[in-house]
Amino acid sequence: MPNQRTKKMVFVSLCIAIGLILPPLARMLPIANVGSVLLPMHIPVLICGYVAGGRYGAITGLILPPLTFLLTGMPPLFPVGVSMMFELAAYGLLTGVLYKLTNGKIILSLLGAMLGGRVVYGIFNSIFFGMAGMPFGMEAFIAGGFVTALPGIIIQILLIPPIIHALRQANLIIED
Repeated sequence: MPNQRTKKMVFVSLCIAIGLILPPLARMLPIANVGSVLLPMHIPVLICGYVAGGRYGAITGLILPPLTFLLTGMPPLFPVGVSMMFELAAYGLLTGVLYKLTNGKIILSLLGAMLGGRVVYGIFNSIFFGMAGMPFGMEAFIAGGFVTALPGIIIQILLIPPIIHALRQANLIIED
């Protein structure tokens, strides 16, 4: 149905735009490594997976880090940006897939996607940081993936379910 595809592409564009706006806004806060702490690019990617589906969520996650780098210089393209492409693609894909598999259970699909995305984060950071000569072991994975990111994880758990619920109530979740 071309109308559904058009809606999905428009929503992807909106999520990418939001993903381009949130990181510079976050950098205005007096927080060291604010992107790693608040995870501003994760929110629109996760929401996109719910609304437009896993495939479109994954595309959004792949596009956002290099586009943000081209426009703002952040995150550094290698190894961080390339690793983020896979991590964010996993978030977008998993929210869409798990939302369907759980028959619309927002919290369950969000937590599953967040855990799955963190695993992808660990795998690709190990690969790409290793290629850059910067070891990335279990301690770095736990510290970066869970401890440093805890405020962003809490923000996602608090913000995303009510947003998805509101979008669902407004019939804006695009069904295949």
